[in-house]
Amino acid sequence: MIEQLQEIQAKAGAIVEEVGSGVKVAVSYRNDSEAFKAVQESVALCNRSHWGRILVSDDDRIRFLHNQSTNDFNSLKAGQGCDTVFVTSTARTIDLATAYLTEDSVLLLVSPNRREKVVQWLDRYIFFADKVKLTDITNQTAAFSLIGPKSDELLQQIGAGEMAGQPYGNHQVFKVGGVEVRVGVGSGLASAGYTLIVDVEKSPQLWTVLSEAGAIPLGENCWNALRIEQGRPLPDSELTEDYNPLEVRLMQTISFSKGCYIGQETIARLNTYKGVKQFLWGVRLNAPATPGSAIFIGEEKVGTLTSYAETEKGPFGLAYIRSKAGGVGLKVLVGETEGEVVEVPFLTPPLL
Repeated sequence: MIEQLQEIQAKAGAIVEEVGSGVKVAVSYRNDSEAFKAVQESVALCNRSHWGRILVSDDDRIRFLHNQSTNDFNSLKAGQGCDTVFVTSTARTIDLATAYLTEDSVLLLVSPNRREKVVQWLDRYIFFADKVKLTDITNQTAAFSLIGPKSDELLQQIGAGEMAGQPYGNHQVFKVGGVEVRVGVGSGLASAGYTLIVDVEKSPQLWTVLSEAGAIPLGENCWNALRIEQGRPLPDSELTEDYNPLEVRLMQTISFSKGCYIGQETIARLNTYKGVKQFLWGVRLNAPATPGSAIFIGEEKVGTLTSYAETEKGPFGLAYIRSKAGGVGLKVLVGETEGEVVEVPFLTPPLL
């Protein structure tokens, strides 16, 4: 039914492009200004079906994920969820994922270009006696995000209004237009909103219901500009084996009290002894710049630009800046482009 969904989106003006590994997404609906405005004033609808969805099941699933990532799964119950980071044994980042706990499984929403790597990474730590099963259900499901301040009103309109006001990560299955949909609190960005996961066969029906309820379609180009402007890190850009979760400022995903997990010793040591040498920041620029460019203060290199986008507010980037150089308000040079370090809402303020 992906073809039927694509036909519906094409009628809405979708420009479809391949984003890697044969995956095609709507990069724009020829309405970028309207979509940005919807994120600020009403509600936008983004197709995130190219993100990975991994089902972790069987008796040891909670203990297993608790030991394989940064957040505290043992404290969660069915119907709750959290963001968590999968890291290497030296605490280098693999991916930022969202986990939704159900009565008999955990559904992981992972980045588009990380589903195979995360499955392979987790599989290598399943030992003979472990009762853990990994199932990639990406192709059997679809995922949409509602983004914007009127998301609550739209949920009320489609019969899922009781999710309004619930904590981040909480989720529940509703009948929406006769279709079973898992609705989770959180848009994937710092903006208010919800993530909806549905059987792929029913995805055209759900998209139609949401569109008719007033959601404005938002393409991948807008999503990427928003995620850069808000500071959501992306694998191969901000999440690589060069950086750890403390440098990425994903403190909300880290439990410092849960005990041993992969990468825990390194993270605990860096946190205890204030050993973080650099932090991820936003950089407001006065002209375009290229990711990978060195960042200078005078003749001294103090960081690296990791992402860049043209936003509604002008050129903007994400960059790692040495902690000793400073933070908000710092004036920098990115290649030949002047910039100023600014805070971004997705990330936790660092202790400089």
